[in-house]
Amino acid sequence: MIRSLLLFCGSRTGHDPVHAELAAGLGRLCAARGVTLVYGGGRVGLMGIAARACKADGGRVIGIIPRLLMTSEVAQDGLDELHVVETLHERKALMHRRSDAIIALPGSIGTLDELFESLTWRELGIHDKPIWLLGGGYWAPLTGLLAHIAAAGFGPPHLDRLAETLDNLESLSEKLGQAPSDHH
Repeated sequence: MIRSLLLFCGSRTGHDPVHAELAAGLGRLCAARGVTLVYGGGRVGLMGIAARACKADGGRVIGIIPRLLMTSEVAQDGLDELHVVETLHERKALMHRRSDAIIALPGSIGTLDELFESLTWRELGIHDKPIWLLGGGYWAPLTGLLAHIAAAGFGPPHLDRLAETLDNLESLSEKLGQAPSDHH
């Protein structure tokens, strides 16, 4: 059973309002399922939308923010826990320790950085947490790139299966109800 979900996503909302709706839906889903939302701690962009939606529906939210982003991302008020760390490396390590599974919504290079580190750690066997990608067709270029890397001989054949693309929040809801060994 997934008790905590690590969210990587944008500090902006993007042009398509569907992404903000998805972030809010993810927050509400976590609250409804009793899953703690672990995320970067900011109040801006999709991050803030997901956190506020989770809290508004009675959910538990843990934010982990590096001191250097305290001004640009401005920490979200009212979280159950807010951890201020010194580096991005500390942020990622603590977020991983506090979560049972990982999900990425659309975002920019910071989201990709967090996602790639999680994928790398999973490939190397540092963790075996499920990694999910949610956001309509947003992730298609990335999954195509991973398949290309494997096909070109620079990664194992299963590289594009380290993360699973989910079609919608209903698919995520099903995943949240499974035991960890059922995710593969």
